[in-house]
Amino acid sequence: MSIRGLKKKQPKTFKVKIITVDAEMEFSCEMKWKGKDLFDLVCRALGLRETWFFGLQYTIKGMCTWLKMDKKVLDQEIPKEDPISFHFLAKFYPEKVEEELLQEITQHLFFLQVKKQILDEEIYCSPEATVLLASYAVQAKYGDYDPNFHEPGFLAHDELLPKRVLRQYQLTAEMWEEKITAWYAEHRGIARDEAEMNYLKIAQDLEMYGVNYFPIAQNKNHTDLLLGVDAKGIHIYSINNRFSPNKSFEWSAIRNISYSEKELTIKPLDKKAEVFKFFSSQLKVNKLILQLCIGNHDLFMRRRKVDSIEIQQMKAQAREEKARKKMENQRLAREKQLREEAERAKEELERRLFQLEDEARQANEALLRSQEAAELLAEKAQIAEEEAKLLAQNAAEAEQERQRLEITALKTKEEKRLMEQKMREAELIAVKLVKESDRRAKEAEHLKQDLHEAREAERKAKQKLLDITRLNYPHMVKYPQYSPTDTRDANFDKGSIKLDLKDIDLKRLSFEIEKERLDYLEKSRKFEDRLKELKSEIHALKLEEKQSGLYS
Repeated sequence: MSIRGLKKKQPKTFKVKIITVDAEMEFSCEMKWKGKDLFDLVCRALGLRETWFFGLQYTIKGMCTWLKMDKKVLDQEIPKEDPISFHFLAKFYPEKVEEELLQEITQHLFFLQVKKQILDEEIYCSPEATVLLASYAVQAKYGDYDPNFHEPGFLAHDELLPKRVLRQYQLTAEMWEEKITAWYAEHRGIARDEAEMNYLKIAQDLEMYGVNYFPIAQNKNHTDLLLGVDAKGIHIYSINNRFSPNKSFEWSAIRNISYSEKELTIKPLDKKAEVFKFFSSQLKVNKLILQLCIGNHDLFMRRRKVDSIEIQQMKAQAREEKARKKMENQRLAREKQLREEAERAKEELERRLFQLEDEARQANEALLRSQEAAELLAEKAQIAEEEAKLLAQNAAEAEQERQRLEITALKTKEEKRLMEQKMREAELIAVKLVKESDRRAKEAEHLKQDLHEAREAERKAKQKLLDITRLNYPHMVKYPQYSPTDTRDANFDKGSIKLDLKDIDLKRLSFEIEKERLDYLEKSRKFEDRLKELKSEIHALKLEEKQSGLYS
């Protein structure tokens, strides 16, 4: 046969995801599988034999429904998803957990589910009981309390108390941890399965433990009641009180339960008693109620019959396992006690040895200290002598330094005085130069004014001479030749000579003024150079004076 032919004969499958309280698993299922085939596969994977307590739950249109065992998986109204998700949960609860939960895995799954219901506030629990239950949960998770290992804050990431309890009491996380740890320390020596069983034994006494609630009405228009189904029977509650039922029907007192559309009827065993009828919101709710009633009634009747061979074998194995674990725990406890005693004896011997070693060490240290003290005294005497010499030498050096500083200070003062004197002289010279400059400026102004007046007089004389010449010698305009015999011509030449001489004096005077101005500029430049030199010397003296002050 070819590989292609083999492939064709392989059955078609679909994937499912099974979610337990603490894990997730995926399986491939055949298309023809019924609910029981998938359920058995999950139970085998978990190693679970007490299968009658559990079921596969799924949510469709906001309503939680249980997978039917006798119908095909794909024929039921399941979510259209890939993979299809189912929750593996306890569907029915035992009346007495200690007697009915035989396997450790069964007990562990119940413990996780009930713990989650208490934390999610699906089961009401008083604050005192929640603290005690939390301590057993811690014992199951961490084992025996060890103050050296379980330091404050080790429960910070564990969810142990319902939020309602945390809100009710204004306590810090450290305070809650302290209360839980106080109970946790008293559970020393309790194994994990025993701690989980103690947790369930306390939880089974809570009013809401194992009860499935459904809203119902005594007529079609009002939903004013709750119907509860648990391991003992059917209970009717008011809408605001889930703790105390108004009416109860034990499984042993119920003759028949039936429904028609949304109406469900409970017929008591006593035919004279009143038949109880109620209405639910949907037909699916009535089907679910009937399904839970049948399962709980079957378990109720089974508990009151002789156990089957399988149950007897399981109980015998459970007793043997408990006895073996008890002996193992006792052996471990004995070994632990002996080990603790040996450790205490060892610690006592080590403490005594350490004490003797400490005494010997202290004696040796005392001897060494006495020897060191003698050596130290001799060294101190030598050091004191050397220190005396060193102090004398330091005193002499200090005296020399003091004298040097005094001389430096005197020199600095003298130099400062000389510089101040030079500064005063420079200021006087500057004042004199300023005055001289002002005087020279005034003289130059007067000279300029005289020069201006002389030039004005010269101009007027020349004008006057020309006017006289035009009046007396009009022919000279036409005939510019001069007669050597004319006396007026001689007088004119004399006036010209006088004017030329006056021009020469003015030029000489201007030259002298320019020369004096250049001399004044040269002196000013030299004086500025001298002032710069004085400033540099003053700055240098100031720096020396500062350094002398620092040395002092």
